[in-house]
Amino acid sequence: MDIPVLEKVLRTVLVYGGLAVLLRVGGKRELAQLNSFDLVVMLLLSNVVQNAIIGNDNSLSGGLLGAVVLIAINAVMVRLVNRRPRLTRIFEGRNTILVTDGRVDHKALHRIGIRHSDLAAALRRQGASDVHEVKRATLAPGGAIVVTLTEEAQDITRRDLRREHVALLNSIRAEIDAAVAGLEARLTDRPAQLAATVSGTDRSGDDSGDRDAGPVVRFPSASQSSADMA
Repeated sequence: MDIPVLEKVLRTVLVYGGLAVLLRVGGKRELAQLNSFDLVVMLLLSNVVQNAIIGNDNSLSGGLLGAVVLIAINAVMVRLVNRRPRLTRIFEGRNTILVTDGRVDHKALHRIGIRHSDLAAALRRQGASDVHEVKRATLAPGGAIVVTLTEEAQDITRRDLRREHVALLNSIRAEIDAAVAGLEARLTDRPAQLAATVSGTDRSGDDSGDRDAGPVVRFPSASQSSADMA
């Protein structure tokens, strides 16, 4: 017996609404798929609700009709929820804080049903080798665990590396400029020092020459010699 089209549409809408409520109530952990049990649940959900949507209709048209209705309902709900922040909190919920400054919120883990090993594995996938390297970790309504690492644990980015290179080059350039300026100053003062040294050497040589010359011998003139003979 074929199911009327209107009934198929109504079934699809009801199944969509029921799954949305179930996932809103306790589906954060299932959406996160932190372990194999969550994955099994998500895989079986599609098979469980299949007959509820299209019944015994295994035709191509029946499957396409259900898919079209699901996509249309989801598109309408997403746009409606995004326009109303209050509806976002009602249908999707809020972020759940799991770790703050390296401290795990055990009550939140127990309430959601996340094991410590699952949390540690999720943190390692986000780049944290230890919980003490995590500044903040939250479980989003969509099931994603968002991790913010401390500054010491964060990987260096290409921009940070380029900034470090520029700073290092500027430091080296400043040291080279200072060394060149000092060398130029020494070379500028060198000729004056050499000239002063040479001048002092010439004066000392003249004085020593005068002392080594000895007494001066003076000969009498011709008039003085004739007068003495007379």
